[in-house]
Amino acid sequence: MESLLTISGRTVSEFSFGTMQFGGGADEAAAFEIYGACREVGINFFDTAYLYAEGRAEEIIGQLVAPERDDIFLATKCGYHGASAAVIDREFSESRRRLGCETLDLLYVHRWDAVAPLNESLGALAGYVRSGAVRYVGLSNFAAWQVMKAVRVGADLGLDVTFLQPMYNLVKRQAEVEILPMAEAEGFAVCPYSPLGGGLLTGKYAAGETGRLTTNAHYASRYREPWMATSAASLAGVAARLGVASATLAVAWAGRHPGVWGPIISARSLTQIRPSLAGVGFEMDDALYQEISALSPTPPPATDRTEVV
Repeated sequence: MESLLTISGRTVSEFSFGTMQFGGGADEAAAFEIYGACREVGINFFDTAYLYAEGRAEEIIGQLVAPERDDIFLATKCGYHGASAAVIDREFSESRRRLGCETLDLLYVHRWDAVAPLNESLGALAGYVRSGAVRYVGLSNFAAWQVMKAVRVGADLGLDVTFLQPMYNLVKRQAEVEILPMAEAEGFAVCPYSPLGGGLLTGKYAAGETGRLTTNAHYASRYREPWMATSAASLAGVAARLGVASATLAVAWAGRHPGVWGPIISARSLTQIRPSLAGVGFEMDDALYQEISALSPTPPPATDRTEVV
């Protein structure tokens, strides 16, 4: 994936920005500031989705990238609530309208649909690639076996799957078991979301602040295990010793894995995004990477054979 280029010949940034907060937690003024800060550090890869903020996220990022569209690598996702060809066609058509672009750089299937036939879902995407409406295709929230099934079905349709978007952070490391080794072996570009664990790894909840873990039941459940808060506190201790923000280390750690193309960072304000942006250029050596990795449990291998020989 090192040779991945935009249409204008510019290299695509490994780190990207996710616009989930645009049109919700971040209004248009905040989105403008955040976008500018991302561009200042060289990020030209922006990720959105059909369902974010009921469409406002796509509209806002579409307006922001319009003046420099050829320099931006733009991705969206469709098919979260079902991935039949009819749903994908309807959502992708609306996404193109909101984004104001005829050609999209990357389109993900937002999550696995156990009902719609996979060849139907991927057939729709293959049609977009053939027509020039989409350049690259990706899969979000797919298990490793689902990815490889999609690769096989896609091959029959003449479709290449290039990008993967799993969840991955210091306290959610399941991707290390199969997804990341598979990506290294097969050449997928992995752009994981939630490197800050819904804000847990920033240390803000320990300081009494609010966020998605206090206002969203899904996030609260996802990060409910007590050991996760302990890991976050330990990360904060390392950050204090080094004189950097916890978020900076969390982002840099997620991007340090050899199977990761680059994490998706996000925020709802300029102040909030600054520590994550610092993680883009943070040099993490092997010793620090290993020290931080030891702050949370390493998931067992896929075979679950953990005995010591």
